[in-house]
Amino acid sequence: MSDWDARQYLQFEAERTRPAADLLAQVGGTARRVVDLGCGPGNSTEILVARFPEADAIAIDNSDDMLAKARKRLAKVRFEKADLAMWRPEAPPDVIFANAVMQWTPRHIDLMARFIESLAPGGRLAVQMPDNLDEPTHRLMRETASLEPFAAKLAEAAAAREPLGSFEEYYAALAPRAARLNLWRTTYAHILAGPDAIVEWVKGTGLRPFLDPLNPAEKAAFLERYRAAIAEAYPPLPDGRALLRFPRLFIVAEKGA
Repeated sequence: MSDWDARQYLQFEAERTRPAADLLAQVGGTARRVVDLGCGPGNSTEILVARFPEADAIAIDNSDDMLAKARKRLAKVRFEKADLAMWRPEAPPDVIFANAVMQWTPRHIDLMARFIESLAPGGRLAVQMPDNLDEPTHRLMRETASLEPFAAKLAEAAAAREPLGSFEEYYAALAPRAARLNLWRTTYAHILAGPDAIVEWVKGTGLRPFLDPLNPAEKAAFLERYRAAIAEAYPPLPDGRALLRFPRLFIVAEKGA
């Protein structure tokens, strides 16, 4: 895929940061070393550093644009470009924080198990992932991609993101490595300006694998069809705005001391 667009992502910064804050609220204890995996433009790193102000902080992302924005935002944090699947900590962290990134990584459950093993004694792995592949936003991406003239170019677009597992699957993989394990799902109700705002939201994330393979004319045609489908799936509220339901999965695993 092409590089992430930090400007597009940050159009909904407050809404995107809220799940990160909710996740961080469940991470107790102190920390000397913290890592933010998939730090994006630094909005999640900012709250992580505020929660553990005395800790050495490292933030990892694979996007040059995201890292550039993050460095401007937090000059004292060490930012590094790396592939999440290949990353290894230099020293055992006390907290590994991964907000809305693991779902993009193949075999993410196995990767999470490895991250727990890399923690310092008593360390915490905190993960939040969108659980919205069955929501209209993402179902309609796949349906639009199956239409002509897009089908040939977008045959593999849906596979860019790994489906999430069940609570039981995460428990089976992570509980043997954790002294404590906390699993929960939350559905956020984001009140947006209308269907165009919903399209702008997903253009920064889930739509990227569907738009990247298309030329400009195809991209415009795809967005026109997708926008019409979104307008039908998300009827206006009495004041003309739209309600975007957004389920998310949360996991906090604490390694034994």
